[in-house]
Amino acid sequence: MNTLIEFGLAMFLAGLVVLIHYESLRLTSESLTQLHVPPRQRILVVICAAFVAHLIEVTLYAASYMILDQGFGIGSIGGQPTSVFYDYFYYSLVTYTTLGIGDLYPIEGLRLLTGMESLIGLMMITWTASFTYLTMEKFWKLH
Repeated sequence: MNTLIEFGLAMFLAGLVVLIHYESLRLTSESLTQLHVPPRQRILVVICAAFVAHLIEVTLYAASYMILDQGFGIGSIGGQPTSVFYDYFYYSLVTYTTLGIGDLYPIEGLRLLTGMESLIGLMMITWTASFTYLTMEKFWKLH
């Protein structure tokens, strides 16, 4: 039963993250043409907007880990004691970026969600890189 909950949550979060990322990049793209700033500063706007989107996405996963661990007792994070939100946020950030330091690791019911976060994180980071490249290419000529 816990596997179904974890899989359902993993799919829900993946969809939500894609939606957040899409809307963030779309709104950023629309606002760039309306900004009356030099091209370099437009690129900074893209980077800042993408950074905020990634942080929101990492925070969603961190909250999910904390709720599953502390609220429902579905899995846990091993390696170091995790009791405050910062610990879950750190774990989520390391997972999302596929850094995988290894000081924290998923146990039981959090393994699938961790793997899915790494996959979606990799996709969102590469999407951001492509978007940033296309934006730079568009505004580079205005320099």
